[in-house]
This record gives sequence, structure tokens and C-alpha cells, in this order.
Amino acid sequence: MAQPEAEHELPRVLTASHATSIVVGIIIGSGIFLVPREMMAAVGSSVTVYAVWIVGGLLSLFGAMTYAEISASRPKYGGEYAFLREAYGDLTAFVFMWTQVTIAKPSSIASIAAGVVRVLGNFSAFSFLSLPLMPHVVYGQLVAIAFVWLITGLNILGTRKAGNTQRVLMGLKVAMVLTVVGICVFGGHGSVANFSTHHPGARGGFAGFMVALIAALWAYDGWSDVTHTAGEIQNPQRSLPFALVGGVTIVGILYMLTNAAIQYVLPATAIATAERPAVAAILLSAGPAAAWVFSIGLAISYGSTFIGSSLTGARIPFAAARDGLFFKDLAYVHPRFKTPSRALILQATLSSVLLLLINTFQGLFSLAIFSEWLFYAAVTASVFIFRRRETPAEAATRPYSVWGYPVVPALFVIAAAVLLVFSFADQPRNSLIGTAIILLGIPLHFFLQKRKRTKADSLVAVK
Repeated sequence: MAQPEAEHELPRVLTASHATSIVVGIIIGSGIFLVPREMMAAVGSSVTVYAVWIVGGLLSLFGAMTYAEISASRPKYGGEYAFLREAYGDLTAFVFMWTQVTIAKPSSIASIAAGVVRVLGNFSAFSFLSLPLMPHVVYGQLVAIAFVWLITGLNILGTRKAGNTQRVLMGLKVAMVLTVVGICVFGGHGSVANFSTHHPGARGGFAGFMVALIAALWAYDGWSDVTHTAGEIQNPQRSLPFALVGGVTIVGILYMLTNAAIQYVLPATAIATAERPAVAAILLSAGPAAAWVFSIGLAISYGSTFIGSSLTGARIPFAAARDGLFFKDLAYVHPRFKTPSRALILQATLSSVLLLLINTFQGLFSLAIFSEWLFYAAVTASVFIFRRRETPAEAATRPYSVWGYPVVPALFVIAAAVLLVFSFADQPRNSLIGTAIILLGIPLHFFLQKRKRTKADSLVAVK
């Protein structure tokens, strides 16, 4: 039996602090502890690395500010999906949803789960995780799948419960980052002279800068996800701008501090050749015991990212199902917990399939980079469409206006276009596969809409 329309609604139970913890919690994963290597190997000097961090941070902030204006004016389920639908129509929104459901979110969640298992593998008690269970499957994959369903269960039990957990884990995550900074700065093994060192084997030039920028933007990625829960945030006109702009600013400050701490301990070549620069810096500053504590903190960091990514991702197919663009069963709201339980289960199932079939996700996750930035540009550009459509009265009552309009959103769109062109030239295979996945959503959209019309016609004929 179909649910009444009122039962397709999700309650507004998330506060501004929940929303901010989602932004910070999703963004700060393992990226800040890993990308210094890729960035230094690409550009070769501390000064240029900082230039990349600043450019990446400003671009992310420009995008967050623009998203803040768009989302504050239309706090709807699905966030980016809803904005694209209103600005460009059903087809664009469906293609975005299709890309998120099939590749972007499942691969992201699967890679986070695999990351937790890799961290646990640092402890001797979990050495069995790398042992084979059957051909092409190790115990670690099953443990990662268990984590996916554990987090999914938490998100099904209640959005506010998940938000409260996310808020606690975000606090622990910030404390961990500051602890890493403190250990490196006060460990007695650092030198200001390291900031003047260079890595002679760096790629250099514009290509090197762009490679480093992509790495930095990957570390900053995730700020847009909070918009997917816009329909569940209290006072979204104030809470969403606060979470987006404030969250990205907090992350930018923490990233600069962490990068400075690592560079204070390690010279440029050591950073460029270390598999995990942050771990190498901690080992040098405080020994193996501190690195063990860091591994625990990293697991907590993954958990925070895990909850936020799972929570926000399921809102996209839920919103599309409510609008009649996707399978209607995914618009189901659990009668007791008031969560999109079926959409969450679908997301967990697809993530589990990826974890069972594939044991490494770097290549798979890179498939989504091209599509992500394509839609970032499309959503940001929609601010021009919405401004052109709004009446003088709507403009006067706009909850939040992006600072520096139209320059700030235009700069973000231009930067996204440059990034897309460079990504296509630098990784043509992954970009082509990502494009193919996007294009596959077009015939699927028309097929589903045709089936929907046929079913409606049949019902009319019966009546």
C-alpha cells in the first residue's frame, strides 16, 4: 500500500551545529594526511604548496558561498539534485542523481570503509584482515562491508541520533588534527629551515600546479553534501550559510596548520617520497607510541566522514523518487524512525557490492572526479539563472547573498571548467568512463518516464 503524501516527509531535526559538523566531518578524512605527498611531488617547494592550498581553499569557499545563497532560498530534499531540477529541468537532475547513486556515493562510501580496515591493519590484533577468505576476497572486505551496514543502521535509527554522533566525532576529529600539529611543533625535531627546501624531482610548471590543485581540492571535497539534508535542517535560511561558509573556513585553517606542522618536521624531498607524511612526521617527533595513537584518531576521523557521507547520499534518490523521476519505493519513510530507510539500504547494498568485487578504490573513485566537478560547475552557474528569474520582492527578501556576485561564482565556474579540461587531458580514460556513465543516464531517464506515462495511461483506460 502506498504511503500518504504526508508520510513522504522527513522532519527538520538537524540544527546549525549538526549541519556544520556534517560539513567539517565529511571534508576532513584522510586527505590532509596523505595529499601533502602528491602536492610536494607535483610542485616541489613549500611556497608553491601553500599557494595551492590557498587557491584550493578559496575556490572551495567561493563554491560554498554560492551554494549557501542557492540552498538558503530553496532548502529542499536532495540539495544539488533539487537545484539542478529547478534550474535546468528533470533530465539534468536525473543524470546527476544517476551518477551519484551508481558511482559517486557507493565508491566514496566503499573507499571510506576500506580506509577504516587499512587503519585497523596497522595493529597486530587485526593482521588477519589481509588473509584470504576465498579467491579474490580477504577478511578485510567483509569487515568493511560490516562497517557499511553498521553506519547505515545508525542512519536508519534516526537522523538526529546520527547527527549527534557526527557532532561528537567531529569534535574528536578536530582535537586529533590539533594534537598532530602540537606533536610536530613541540616534538623537538622540527626546523624552520625545512620550509626553504625543494624537491628536485617535482613535475613543476602549470601541469604540476594543476596536479597539486586537484589533490588539494580532493582534500577539501565534501562541503556540498550538507545541502542534500536541507529539507531536514531547522532554520535553513541561517543554518545552511553558517554551516557551508563556516565549515569550509574551519577546515581551511586546520589544513594550513597541519601542512605547516608536517613541513616544519620534514624537508620537501622527505614529504614527496613518504607514503604517509603525517605518520612520518609523528614518528620522528614522538616515536611509535604517538603513531599508534594517531592510527586510532584516524579511525575516528574515518567514522565521522562515514556517517556524514552515508547520511547525505541517500537523500538524493529519496528526493528523485518523491518527484516521480526514480523508483517510487525509494521515497519510503520509515514510520517509526522517520528516515529514508529504503534509500539508505540501496546505497549500502551498492557499496557492499563494490567492496566485495574490488579491493582497491583509488581508480574507481577517480571515475567520479570528472562528473563531480561538472555538476559543481552546473549548480554554481544556476545562481545566475535563479537571480534572473527572481522578482524584486524575492531579491529584497533573499536570506543570504553570495559576497562578490557575480565575480565569485563566475571564478568558481571558470576554475571548474579549467579543472575539467585538465582532468580530461591528464586522465582521458577515467574521464571518458565517467562521461559514459553520465550519458547512460539519459536513455534511462526517458525509458523510466515513458514507462511511467504508459502505466498512467493504462490506469486511465481501466477507469
